[in-house]
Amino acid sequence: MLSSYQLKHRVGKVGILVGPEASNGILKPRHSKLALITRMIDALLVGASLWLIADLYGVIWNERYSLALACAVGLFVFFAEFYDLYRAWRGAPLWQEGIRLWWAWIGVILGLLFLAYATKVSAEYSRRVMLTWLILTPVVLTTWRSALHFIVGLLRQQGINTRNVAIVGARELGAKLAHTFIGAPWLGFKAMGFYDDRAPTGSRPLADKPINVVGTFDDLVQQARDGKIDIIYITLPMRAETRIQNLISKLADTTVSVYMVPDFFMFDLMNASWTHVGELPAVSIYETPFYGVDSWVKRLEDIVLSGAILLTVAVPMLVIATLVKITSPGPVIFHQTRYGLQGQKIEVWKFRTMRVCENGSDVTQATRSDPRVTPVGNFLRRTSLDELPQFINVLQGRMSIVGPRPHAVAHNEMYRKLIAGYMLRHKVKPGITGWAQINGWRGETETVDKMRARVEHDLAYIRNWSLWLDVKIILSTIAKGFIGKNAY
Repeated sequence: MLSSYQLKHRVGKVGILVGPEASNGILKPRHSKLALITRMIDALLVGASLWLIADLYGVIWNERYSLALACAVGLFVFFAEFYDLYRAWRGAPLWQEGIRLWWAWIGVILGLLFLAYATKVSAEYSRRVMLTWLILTPVVLTTWRSALHFIVGLLRQQGINTRNVAIVGARELGAKLAHTFIGAPWLGFKAMGFYDDRAPTGSRPLADKPINVVGTFDDLVQQARDGKIDIIYITLPMRAETRIQNLISKLADTTVSVYMVPDFFMFDLMNASWTHVGELPAVSIYETPFYGVDSWVKRLEDIVLSGAILLTVAVPMLVIATLVKITSPGPVIFHQTRYGLQGQKIEVWKFRTMRVCENGSDVTQATRSDPRVTPVGNFLRRTSLDELPQFINVLQGRMSIVGPRPHAVAHNEMYRKLIAGYMLRHKVKPGITGWAQINGWRGETETVDKMRARVEHDLAYIRNWSLWLDVKIILSTIAKGFIGKNAY
């Protein structure tokens, strides 16, 4: 799925094709002239890799390897088309092409394994050769495609293989698009200027821009007919439906490619992505990053780490439980209701650190020198050892090791009315540690601004989630220690 940053900045993908290249309501990308050459080189590298590896291991090439190679090339061509590997990549990030390539090669591996099992010929091939080839080939393909992107990018910076682009709408969204063109010359887009049929009102983001308003809609249509413009990006607000329809109708008499960049991309999108409802395209505005494989990865991370940590801290937890029990009256474990995934109420466990167990409609945050905190509880809170039972919550699936810290229900109900987007932090499971905590937003939030900063960090984590980000947060938590100046 695409993040809000990618949706805002991926020029080649963030539009809806409405010009001559649209067909029967299906969005089709422009075919690159490099596609045929890329297909041929891909097939050549697949074959050359197998031949060279066989030669390196001293295995004699025969018709069996020729047949395996033919099957592999055929499967790769099929899966490459299935994953749209040869679509035009102007403006698209290299890493997404890499993901599609690896998925295509996984399809090749599965296909070859099925054929080998069905025909019972696996024993006739060198396992060392085939295993090395299956692992090395996607690396070779990725490397050569990276080199191709780099070379083409250099050529485009020199003005070779560029496209003349016009931006319709001299307002904020158009200015953002212009910034993208200017800041990324390797994309090969040469901005001709802004076209608008009305004098811009409100803020003027174009006053100090190197791209000027160069004409009206009629001027744009005429230049498109004259072949002076290759691509048009319409950045008008969605409320300008009549103006957009009239312009598109006129541009239908040209051969220019036309893209819509709806102004909802100015919103603070969270894990937005293109999807379909039947045959109708749609864009998700707020969505969780944990779908499909990502949800399995996240859950596996939680199970493995929480299980290992609980085994490690079992004895310290027993000691802490004993100290809590003998130093103050009350339960060892404090159960508090919090909001979990999708805003569902969950029960969070912590070692009791106070003389009271507040869990109602009025919960007061702990403050410095809070008289409710016990002497043992004060140490536990400052060292975060009171959080250890939450690893049981993680193992149960109620929480995650990394995620937005859960707040008391009473605080949720208060802050959701004061901070826009507050409840979006519940699009994922709450965590023991998080992006906000390692950036200093831990502990008491005595002002709305402090809570707003914490929420902003939580939403930034959700928008930019990756396994590596989780690892970074965990390592940072360990490196900085569990003791915080705001923990009391």
